[in-house]
Amino acid sequence: MRVTCPGTAGLRHHGGMRTADAVAFIGHQVHVCRFREAGTLLRWLGRDLRGLRVLDVAGGDGYWAGQARKRGARAVSIDLARSKMLRGRTLSHPPALIEGDALRLPFADASFDRVLSICAIEHFDDGPAALSEMARVLAPGGELVMSADALTRAGSWPRLFDAHRRRFHVQRTYTHTQLDELLAERGLELLDHSYQFRSAAAERGYLSLSAHGGRYGFNAAAVLTPLVALGDALTPNDRGSVVLVRARRTAS
Repeated sequence: MRVTCPGTAGLRHHGGMRTADAVAFIGHQVHVCRFREAGTLLRWLGRDLRGLRVLDVAGGDGYWAGQARKRGARAVSIDLARSKMLRGRTLSHPPALIEGDALRLPFADASFDRVLSICAIEHFDDGPAALSEMARVLAPGGELVMSADALTRAGSWPRLFDAHRRRFHVQRTYTHTQLDELLAERGLELLDHSYQFRSAAAERGYLSLSAHGGRYGFNAAAVLTPLVALGDALTPNDRGSVVLVRARRTAS
């Protein structure tokens, strides 16, 4: 385990810090799905997180864990990408940034009150093992909020899905029913779920954007966010491109 974040409180008002925050905001929130996706997960985490221990698994530069810290949490982000964490050190509200493996979390049992993971599990070689680790470090009564690629109609467009899978190193996709089963096996009760890009047209658009949109395609498509949100609101919440779940660790 390597901690890569020394204290930066004295630098928060430096001009470079404001630039880092602006760049991170654009990269993370000016995005056709991430703004709603992470916004929903943060809402599920709670607006007042004072005193709570929050872990973001595969949190990259720690931006979203930093949002939890701004709400009062004792926030930690763990990732293997040291270069991203070095960028995260320059944010105004960096969490503790730890270099480590999601399949072998370097924390004791029941170390956290909340666990967050944003579209990461589909990239792991062993997603169920990562879920086991998230459940292990979650205190009884604590909650896990996470998202994952679902792509429930991927078989309709195999070439697009294959391009998406190769480009983003997707190992497996998950529906809410599959996650419900996996979570239950690990002592977690599913409380809520939500899909994004729910209609067939929206799901095909998501895969097309993924396959042909270039490096910043999802960011450039951010202007479509209200349209996608409206479409989702008018479509049954039983399938789509991305699934979000909220689960609680049952008391032991």
